[in-house]
Amino acid sequence: MKRVSILFLRTVVVLVAASVLGFLIWQPQAETVNRDADLATIYFNPFVLYIYLGSLPFFFALLQVFELLGYVGQFQDVSPVAVTALRRVKYSAWVVLAFLVGGVGYIMLRGSDDAAGPVALGIMSSFACVVTAVAAATFERVFQRAVDVKLENELTV
Repeated sequence: MKRVSILFLRTVVVLVAASVLGFLIWQPQAETVNRDADLATIYFNPFVLYIYLGSLPFFFALLQVFELLGYVGQFQDVSPVAVTALRRVKYSAWVVLAFLVGGVGYIMLRGSDDAAGPVALGIMSSFACVVTAVAAATFERVFQRAVDVKLENELTV
């Protein structure tokens, strides 16, 4: 890939991380339930802490994608470190999916009258996590086969 393309993709990854982080910081203050609460009450809510804990694997996956783009820029895309980065992205997507299922389950069991929106967002986000995990697993297998072929060719020379 050209360096400009890799730089653009890395910039997109950083912008996604910054926008999600900004949303995670802003959103608890924007809820009407927390309108009159102080910051400690807003941010130390167990559900908000659960969301923050669940976002850590997402940011870890973005870090792995950022590093993977660096490997591609250094022409190390067919290497064991690239396969490891893809494997970590796959596992992170499954962990985020588990957190989403737990959060949606909590919202549904709480019995709120206004649960349709958050549940729909959780289902759509779960679908995105599954697609990400399957794509990462597919790329991991392709890259692993390429690494195996590369090592086999190096042994025959």
